[in-house]
Amino acid sequence: MVDVAISINKVPVRMTKERWSHISVGHPEIAPYYDEILETIETPENVYLGNYDEYIAIKKTGDDKNKFIVVIYKETVSNDGFIITSFITNKKSYFERKKLIWKQ
Repeated sequence: MVDVAISINKVPVRMTKERWSHISVGHPEIAPYYDEILETIETPENVYLGNYDEYIAIKKTGDDKNKFIVVIYKETVSNDGFIITSFITNKKSYFERKKLIWKQ
């Protein structure tokens, strides 16, 4: 299984079987949100730059206006990227301290 989402930079970002296993086991609360993880990359509300040049895409969940899906991913070259991890949080303010690089 490899699904792909197209980032705001038009880079294909891969969700591999290994990454999905890591995410769904390590953060079981996000397991029902597989499609929303890919949508968060494609249509985020905000994208921040992480400490190691990774991207942090954030989007509200459909369930609760105070919960956000966070997807951390890396764009390695102009035509390839991969998801590092994803989780749900209500602490959007933590990410707002980072450099905002894209806003809906």
